Amino acid sequence: MAGMVHFANFFRYMEAAEVEFLNSLGLSVAMRGEGGQRYGLPRVSAACDYQSPARFEDVLDVVVTVKSLGRTSITYGFEFFKGDRPVAQGRITAVCCRITPDHIESVEIPEGIRKKLA
Repeated sequence: MAGMVHFANFFRYMEAAEVEFLNSLGLSVAMRGEGGQRYGLPRVSAACDYQSPARFEDVLDVVVTVKSLGRTSITYGFEFFKGDRPVAQGRITAVCCRITPDHIESVEIPEGIRKKLA
């Protein structure tokens, strides 16, 4: 109503930017490993700090970085800009999981995926 982007939309923007980032590396949030094993990167934490408003129909640039790459997790940083003006900074942490029909368990990030993220 105020003509500003609702705060919750920034979480959608981060998710879309994460997917595009992974795709640019030949990865996905849902992958198949050796022998058809399914892997996923579910998010376990997300945060966003807002610096200035984004308005309806503004075009925002989003910069994605890998802030940390742990044994089983990855933390991305997101910076939002409208031109040169900082709009927001966000963070998402995802954990590498092996997925079976009855179970999801965190596992070490496979070396091939780790190399692409490093």
